[in-house]
Amino acid sequence: MTYKVKLEVFEGPLDLLLYLIKKEEIDIYDIPIAKITDQYLGYIELMKLLDLNIAGEFIVMAATLMHIKSKMLLPPDQLEGEEKEEEDPRAELVRRLLEYKKFKEAAQELSHMESHQKHFFARVGGTDFKDTSSKDEFFEASLFDLITAFTKVLKDIPREAFHEVIKDEFTVSEKIHDILHLLVEKKTIFFTDLFKVAKKRAEIITIFLALLELIKIREVIVRQTAPFSEIEIIRNTESIKPTENKQ
Repeated sequence: MTYKVKLEVFEGPLDLLLYLIKKEEIDIYDIPIAKITDQYLGYIELMKLLDLNIAGEFIVMAATLMHIKSKMLLPPDQLEGEEKEEEDPRAELVRRLLEYKKFKEAAQELSHMESHQKHFFARVGGTDFKDTSSKDEFFEASLFDLITAFTKVLKDIPREAFHEVIKDEFTVSEKIHDILHLLVEKKTIFFTDLFKVAKKRAEIITIFLALLELIKIREVIVRQTAPFSEIEIIRNTESIKPTENKQ
């Protein structure tokens, strides 16, 4: 792939670890490090496959996880000479995750309070993910929710499609236009609907990159009604120009 999406607005390695812990319903104080490391590396590989601009912190965390995993695989007698506070190699990682989780939850609470306040004061240009036509409450899906959903899409394509010769048949700009056109016809699109007509792996990847670009430039919003539920895509009404509303 020659198209690279820079993800400054997305989450970092600690967010990915917290996502995996929540997704797998793992006790944060007793992380199965081998399982989490394998899943973490799987996400990194998929991000590389998509040619995403992965920040260096992701690679550093991968090395940290592999180091912890290797220490936990050592026989107990090889750890006798180490300091007591290092008896559980996961301790420092757990401390970092708990501290980060605390600040993240505080930030989310402040964001929720700001969003709630918008219902009491008229404000032009504010971002609100509540759909007034529905009683459902939505929250924005994360990059890792998107990657998880994308992984499921990849599993559904024929295995031979992974060995095809990639040609310049599809472009991100064309797929961006296609997605926006779909959002003119439908108010809401489910994530899986984007890939129903795609037959080739290259086309699926291009569609996903187009969606990431639309999220980055805030043309669309991806949302969920519950953690790990179906992802919905809607147009960000704040980004629509007046001339577009008249069409």
